[in-house]
Amino acid sequence: MTTKADETVRMEDRGSPRVLVVDDEPHIVELVRYNLQQEGFAVSVATSGREALARVASDRPDLVVLDIMLPELDGIEVCRQIRAESRVPILMLTARDRELDRVVGLEMGADDYVTKPFSPRELVARIRAILRRTGSGAPLPETGPLQSDGLALHPETHEVWLRGRPVDLTAKEFELLKLLMRHPNRVFTRDFLLEHIWGYDYFGSTRTVDMHISRLREKIEDDPAASTFIQTVRGVGYKFKAGTRGRGRR
Repeated sequence: MTTKADETVRMEDRGSPRVLVVDDEPHIVELVRYNLQQEGFAVSVATSGREALARVASDRPDLVVLDIMLPELDGIEVCRQIRAESRVPILMLTARDRELDRVVGLEMGADDYVTKPFSPRELVARIRAILRRTGSGAPLPETGPLQSDGLALHPETHEVWLRGRPVDLTAKEFELLKLLMRHPNRVFTRDFLLEHIWGYDYFGSTRTVDMHISRLREKIEDDPAASTFIQTVRGVGYKFKAGTRGRGRR
């Protein structure tokens, strides 16, 4: 079972920008935490306003992602109290139809806001932009290529190579392959892949994932019908079969 102590991910690691995520909705916390960790951030979590203030004091984060609708103290009051003591950047999460909350949040000192429902990639991009603008946090670590049995994916250049030849992938195909290759042998459900790649506000079906996996297999597999890289786990989802992973040249 995950404890509160487990929810703090190496916040003492000064090599990674540290983000405190404050929200009382578990699925949003998990979505934000997962996406930030995948991009090299160290993440801690608070689920109430009072816990958020304690975490800011103890963890000294480089940025706070702060929901407005919180138990005990709402996000507006938390933002006000943080600003009375600290200049840590704050990105607020607000409901789409609560314009007044967004205005008040900015007036209380928030640096930016994202409306729910939101795209995980947009949230990460906003956080990166705030950290660049404010000069907060350490630089994110370089990420080298992911490799397995002649297949190489380069996150920085958005390139995929198969045995020395380039593979032309769409943006969604690239994101799917990157996620699977970063976690070899881990099984991902279709629902998780749909939420992570397309966003939790996407209204399509899990059939969308199946179609993209099928097209991806056609591009990287010698025999798509007998897949060696991306394997189907019946009744669950998909996994990337581990081969010779590592860093190096294509």
